[in-house]
Amino acid sequence: MKSLRHRPIRSRRSPGQRSSQQARRPKRLLLGRVISLSLLTSLGWAVVSSVGLRSAPAGWWLSGRSGDRPSQMASPSAGLSAGVMPGLGRLQPIESFQPVARADDTRAELSGNRIRLNGQALTGFWQQKNGRIGISSGSLTSLMGVELLSTTDPAQQPVRWFPTQSTPLLLPAWWDATNRYIDITNLVASAGWTAQAAGTTLDLTLPQSRVNGVRQGRQTWGDRVVVDLTGPATWQMEAADVYTVTIDGAITPQMVSAFRAMPGNLLTQLDVAALSGRTVIKIKTKDGASPQIWSTGNPSRVVIDIRQDAMVERDIAWAPGLRWRQQYITVGRDRFPVYMFVTRPNPATLALRPISAAPNSAIGIEPLLSMAQRQGVSGAVNAGFFNRNNQLPLGAVRSGGRWISGPILGRGAMAWNDQGDLVMDRLALSEVVTTASGQALPVLTLNSGYVRAGVGRYTSDWGATYTPIVDNEIVVTVRNDTVAAQQTLGKAGTGSVPIPTDGYLLTLRSNSSAAGSFAPGARLALASQSQPSVFDQYPNVIGGGPLLIRDRNIVLDPQLEGFSTNFIQGAAPRTAVGKTADGTWIVATMHDRVGGRGPTLAETAQIMQQLGAVDALNLDGGSSSSFYLGGQLLNRSPRTAARVNNGIGLFILGR
Repeated sequence: MKSLRHRPIRSRRSPGQRSSQQARRPKRLLLGRVISLSLLTSLGWAVVSSVGLRSAPAGWWLSGRSGDRPSQMASPSAGLSAGVMPGLGRLQPIESFQPVARADDTRAELSGNRIRLNGQALTGFWQQKNGRIGISSGSLTSLMGVELLSTTDPAQQPVRWFPTQSTPLLLPAWWDATNRYIDITNLVASAGWTAQAAGTTLDLTLPQSRVNGVRQGRQTWGDRVVVDLTGPATWQMEAADVYTVTIDGAITPQMVSAFRAMPGNLLTQLDVAALSGRTVIKIKTKDGASPQIWSTGNPSRVVIDIRQDAMVERDIAWAPGLRWRQQYITVGRDRFPVYMFVTRPNPATLALRPISAAPNSAIGIEPLLSMAQRQGVSGAVNAGFFNRNNQLPLGAVRSGGRWISGPILGRGAMAWNDQGDLVMDRLALSEVVTTASGQALPVLTLNSGYVRAGVGRYTSDWGATYTPIVDNEIVVTVRNDTVAAQQTLGKAGTGSVPIPTDGYLLTLRSNSSAAGSFAPGARLALASQSQPSVFDQYPNVIGGGPLLIRDRNIVLDPQLEGFSTNFIQGAAPRTAVGKTADGTWIVATMHDRVGGRGPTLAETAQIMQQLGAVDALNLDGGSSSSFYLGGQLLNRSPRTAARVNNGIGLFILGR
């Protein structure tokens, strides 16, 4: 990026230094000169423009309180119109679901995964139905900067984009199996855009906008950067080591050259550049801060707030029986951002099912983003534990009645059916293989990456073959309840044995004395039962742990479930599932507290309890915690999301 000008944040002068310099400084402002920090303090802010410096009234933007801002600068916390769910800080309680609308069964006339905005080709999903154009919710927000506001009706979506009045724009919406689309046809007409579909690409042409100035100021909660525009413009943000905000509005070379970043509270670097008729702003932050971006109209502005509580609260009916909710939960003195699905599975409208990295094997890891896209889900979260090195599952996964991986260590697990009935408890699987002579040998694990001395069992749901996990395993092939073969394998990770579809393998680890019981031709009987037995009634199981809440009481006991001291004492992002008294599911990810680290296990239990869960289970967390909806991760940048072995997918049905 040749035009990028690096602007490191300079150290702030002491008050005495400023006073002595101000005494010698001319009181007039020269054309193109950057305003001093002392003048910024007295005026509030100033506009760097191609014709010099323009001051503006002080006060509203220094306080950081929405009540101190002019109406045209209403913040994302502003209230919404009647009929729309209240906005920030006033989310409605979780309650029973009564579907408001059904999906539009009309097939899309055209659809695609490319959107060209004023000539810039971007990846984005769109459809055309009945002559009307819909853009996926994720594409509308990430590519155009449109804010989605809370709503109780999945067929209506209030939005805010360079608003000129307090009432939000209400747009129709429809959804399919993987996405929700916002009908922009009326917006295109009213805003003077042109839209043209060509193959898999949607061409959108918007009136050109220009940057009038870039302003920066410190706030009590962080920092604010304001970009003044001649008119509305789309914007995108990419999160990596540096946050990159690209605004579809040209900035002059003079403005870029004149811009000087001032010291910030949470900003450590602020750069402004011109790139192919667009304005690029690069931001580095500290102390867990990130950008919260919104827009105003009359005049048009893009506002970039750098704050530690950048998540915007919202509660959106995504489809019948499914809500997407973002909310801060307070535990003690700390506030935690929580992303969640609030849902009631129903055979006619919505199903929750385990999803995995490999379609025909328990082995493998994959980003939840690509896993969800590949399996055609509408939403998903990560689920059970696994070994990142050998990519093997470490806990219960049962899908459609088949054990992909068995439970371990009596850890917490959840089981459910297509009707949405959900149970949670600490789970064990009791299996015994009995020889013709009556000798009974316990099977300690089923299809598991967790190994211990004794007998393990592997079925074809593990995969087509078995590769030894430890050295010198004795592998017994059983077909039609009869031992077909026995062999000793060598080094762990070398060689493989086919797993029969009409039987299973038994692995003897540090248990060579049992080998004589499994001579070829020996007949075997297998007995298997879940403990508690109620789990056998449910086709789907996901294991995690520890169990957080049972019958409204916090029952956290990670030592009982075999978790390490480091895990027990850690504070990290978490994924958890809860059930309310009326059977509503809460599928949540929770992240770093404002100004600190993620929740402890005890805080996770309290968060789920505050959300109304009467039963709750912790799942895998840390870098695995991922929340996917409508084609994108909402809770973190994909760059920071670890690959996972399995997840829970939300499938929209009934179209």
